[in-house]
Amino acid sequence: MRRSGVQFPSGPLEIIIQSIQTSKSMKVFNGKNAANDYMSSHTLAFSTPELTLMRFSFWLADMVPDPNDKENTVPRIMTFVEEKDFEPVNIIDDDKYEPSGAVLQSTAVYGNASGGEGADGLFCSECGIKNSSTAKFCKDCGTNLN
Repeated sequence: MRRSGVQFPSGPLEIIIQSIQTSKSMKVFNGKNAANDYMSSHTLAFSTPELTLMRFSFWLADMVPDPNDKENTVPRIMTFVEEKDFEPVNIIDDDKYEPSGAVLQSTAVYGNASGGEGADGLFCSECGIKNSSTAKFCKDCGTNLN
C-alpha cells in the first residue's frame, strides 16, 4: 500500500476541527504592491501591453535575497506574499433583487417603472403587481419575473 505523504494531526476529531475553524489566515499575493514596485522602476517607453506583461513576469521570477534569510535566495514573487486574515466575501447575486426605490426609472434590467401599459405586461406571482413586459424583477417586491 502506497502512502500519500499527507500527515493529519493526532487528537480527537473535535480538536482537529476546532483548530481548522479558528485558523483564519492564509498567504496571498499582493499584486498591487508588486505592480507599483515594477512600474516605479521601469519605463513604458516603446512598450506594448504584451511586452510589459512579459517583462513583469520575468521580473517577478528573478531570484532575490530572501528577506528572512539573507544567505538564501527566493523568486521575487515570494517577497510579495503576505499572511492575511480572511473573512467570507459577500457574493452579489444578480438574480436576487431587493428594491430600494432608487432604480424605478431604469428600463434596462428592471423594466419601465410605470408598469406595462399594454396587454403584454407581466404580473408578479408574489404580490400581483403589474410590471412592464421588459422587466426582469418586480418593481414592488423584487421577485424574479423570468
